Amino acid sequence: MPLLFISGQTGDSRALAILFSPEFLVFILTYSALFYFHTNFLFPQLFFRKHYLLYFFSIVILLLMINLMQPFDHLFMRFPHHMGPPMMHHGPPPDGMMPAMPAQPPGPGRMRFHMDFISLFLCMLTIALSVAIETTHRWRQTEKRALYAETRKTQAELSFLKAQINPHFLFNTLNNIYSLAITRNEYAAPSIMKLSNMLRYVTEENRNYVLLQGEIACLNDYIDLQRLRLSKQTKVEVTITGDPGVKCIAPLVLLPFLENAFKYGLSNHEESRIIITLNIEEDSIRFFCSNKIFKKHQQENRTGIGISNTVQRLEHLYPDRYTLTTEEVAGQFQVTLILQGLYGDKIHSDR
Repeated sequence: MPLLFISGQTGDSRALAILFSPEFLVFILTYSALFYFHTNFLFPQLFFRKHYLLYFFSIVILLLMINLMQPFDHLFMRFPHHMGPPMMHHGPPPDGMMPAMPAQPPGPGRMRFHMDFISLFLCMLTIALSVAIETTHRWRQTEKRALYAETRKTQAELSFLKAQINPHFLFNTLNNIYSLAITRNEYAAPSIMKLSNMLRYVTEENRNYVLLQGEIACLNDYIDLQRLRLSKQTKVEVTITGDPGVKCIAPLVLLPFLENAFKYGLSNHEESRIIITLNIEEDSIRFFCSNKIFKKHQQENRTGIGISNTVQRLEHLYPDRYTLTTEEVAGQFQVTLILQGLYGDKIHSDR
């Protein structure tokens, strides 16, 4: 700014001389030191720590120092523009007027306080620029910290919900295997092996997303474990269509619906049927589960923690990308879940 201003007053041919003059070097060093001193010390150490009085007092001291140094005036006086000669009055003064006294240069006893307004303006401009840059920087840092804290909070919530689901599932499954062991059933050993596979899946897949193929294998193991304790009055129909490929899904997001169906859709005295279908499309899946409603279970009016936690997980992992409906149709409790956005790269990026 001062270089352009002075070159416009003195001619472009002298701009190079201005650039390499000692006065211009002093000018640049003065305002650079002012900028970094305010950015690195005054603003963060005084203003952001709410020492407002000391901060504004320091700003006033800086303005007084700049006015005493007068960096712009010293730079401009080195390259004065040509002024015309002062006007001289010849002849006697007009009637009634005293002759003009010759101007006396200010001596040591006549020093006056001179205000360098342009230097002060540039000082305020430098401080304002420093405030804008530092405020923007701190705002971005605060935004990053808030986003990081929100991410950590979401991850903690998901871990807590998964920790609730896993013991709930293990409790039901171990009860089934215990019943087989008490009766010395020949399927007890295969049941333990299937449970071992499921435990390996649950503990090793410690991520928000896993391959859909692994989730289907876990569901099949769970259904096989449940079939061991079912009577002939209960029929289970499972239909899976489509190619899982490299599609990904949140682990154990479908299992709570199966648990609910096998918990409330069975009876020792009446016939029942559990229907499970999974349709895999290009970038979505459609899961359907239906079980018969028995009066004794309906009167209990209980909602498992697995399903409520699954809904919360869906809100975190599939916002605006899932549709969950539960309804009673002709004595059947039906659950339909549609998940969209099964990106194959999720399993690599989400660790």
